[in-house]
Amino acid sequence: MKNLHWSKILIGFVLIVLLFAPDERGFAQENGEGGPVYVVQVGDSLWDIAQRFRVSIDELSRVNGISDPSQLVAGARLVIPGLEGIQGELVTETVPFGETLQSLSRRYGVLMETLVRLNHLTSPAELYAGSTLVIPKTGESAGASHRAMISPGQSLFELAVGERANPWEYVIGNHLDGTWDVAPGEVLHLQANGEDAQATNNPGALPGAITQVKMDPRQFVQGKAFALQITGQEGLTLGGSLNGRTLHFFPDGSGAYVSLQGIHAMTEPGLYTMVLTGTLPATTSLPDRAFSFSQSVLIRNGDYYFDPVLTVSPETIDPAVTAPEDAQWSSLALPATPQKLWAGVFQSPAPDPYKDCWPSLFGNRRSYNGSAYDYFHTGLDFCGGVGTEILAPEKGKVVFAGPLTVRGNATMIDHGWGIYSAYMHQSEILVNVGDIVEPGQVIGLVGGTGRVTGPHLHWEIWAGGVQVDPLDWLAQPFP
Repeated sequence: MKNLHWSKILIGFVLIVLLFAPDERGFAQENGEGGPVYVVQVGDSLWDIAQRFRVSIDELSRVNGISDPSQLVAGARLVIPGLEGIQGELVTETVPFGETLQSLSRRYGVLMETLVRLNHLTSPAELYAGSTLVIPKTGESAGASHRAMISPGQSLFELAVGERANPWEYVIGNHLDGTWDVAPGEVLHLQANGEDAQATNNPGALPGAITQVKMDPRQFVQGKAFALQITGQEGLTLGGSLNGRTLHFFPDGSGAYVSLQGIHAMTEPGLYTMVLTGTLPATTSLPDRAFSFSQSVLIRNGDYYFDPVLTVSPETIDPAVTAPEDAQWSSLALPATPQKLWAGVFQSPAPDPYKDCWPSLFGNRRSYNGSAYDYFHTGLDFCGGVGTEILAPEKGKVVFAGPLTVRGNATMIDHGWGIYSAYMHQSEILVNVGDIVEPGQVIGLVGGTGRVTGPHLHWEIWAGGVQVDPLDWLAQPFP
């Protein structure tokens, strides 16, 4: 009887503990239904989650036993209904440049069909650089792999021998139908461990000779410049294009190749294809090999203001005058010289007290003499009366110094790597073509020449043959 008494006490104690213990499983386990699990993130709402996975809020609530959506907290684990056959924890990854649906499938060990179904994909363009992708992570998802590219005329067996691997590991690890199921230029993955995994964790759709890609998708905005940095083996050559503009790459001295390119301020927002091309260095068994990769990037609206209608001399908006001058001016900023002359953040071309006095910002939409708003402000205007000094913002070489109809007395300086600065409407030019100028050097004086409504300095920055927002170059360093 005594043993029975203590048994009842023990059972009662266990029931009390179970009753009051916190349920660390969150909502997802209350009804016992299986399926992939999503961990609620800070800022998530039930509506956001339902929209992301295209399920109804009612069904999401029912499956997870949620009676009060306002009680949803970060860290809760929600079963997502309607995804039968998919297991694991669902995580949201940002798609970097250098990945495709196929490469992400191989990296995470998830069938492409599963990724398509989970993310409701209808086109490869939806996986643009900077987009988000929901991926089921399981214990088998390695996330890091060693990459090798099939060369023209090369068989999977030959690739495997060169990589000291079993060809059937490639077949299984890449969801191939057989050793014949490969195409020239295709990048195959093998699970990597240790240091190899650390070194080859990105980018999955590019050859193994390219070990890292750095690119901030937030820089893809009308009127902005973006930097594309690629680290790879010695002997790698790179090129590319975006929206008709050639990408020029230059070694930065630390093993990376850098391309700086501007996005025109009047570019229509939307998806554009960025192409990366190059030649891989030769190996003991293979000669130099060419490769090509393309991926969409999203160019966003710059949200520029509309200036009041400006009244100027009719001659300065006459296409017979402006067209040849614009062509001449643009051609000056096209060459991408290999020597980088600047370092760090640019200095202001205006002295105190005018450094922070900007009557008109870059990108503002403009109308001249009642025209449509088909123009935009190609630079940044600084205050200052006639005779105010103009300073070189960084080291560079003068490539133009002379009078123009629209731009007045103008100067352009080449800073290398396709980066130029320009100065307009001067009353006097104090440098000559071919001069090397240093930061802070006086290069001219403010004036009111050309298409103006009053004396001021108009300052431009060009990147890859395109005018970009000068304020960015005053605020942050570019590689």
